[in-house]
Amino acid sequence: MDTQKLIESINTETLKSDIPRFDVGDTVNVHIRIVEGEKERVQVYQGTVILRKGRGIDENITVRRMVGEIGVEKTWPINSPLIAKFEVIRRGDARRAKLYFLRDRVGKSRRLRDRRRGMKHVEGMTTVHR
Repeated sequence: MDTQKLIESINTETLKSDIPRFDVGDTVNVHIRIVEGEKERVQVYQGTVILRKGRGIDENITVRRMVGEIGVEKTWPINSPLIAKFEVIRRGDARRAKLYFLRDRVGKSRRLRDRRRGMKHVEGMTTVHR
């Protein structure tokens, strides 16, 4: 067994299996484990996925949210043990792989269209209903 196959076999053991299907443009809740001393709590970060890159154990997402009038972006590895879970809140209709153009948008033009065409029949496309 060559080195690359050995590394990939070790990495596949550490991949999470409970990650829901989400794409760039979707609004997600990222539940993050925060350890303060001996206590552990979960904090929710809600925003739009503007970037998803890498594959396997190296896959990262960047989530952008607005705090007041200031945009805040955070990047996490999808398979990090610090992430408790992902929740898909809303499906956005993005026609690009990277949504960097949202950084320059202000007001209503910052929103993405909702993707609702045929979602009932697609496997793994459930959203959280509030």
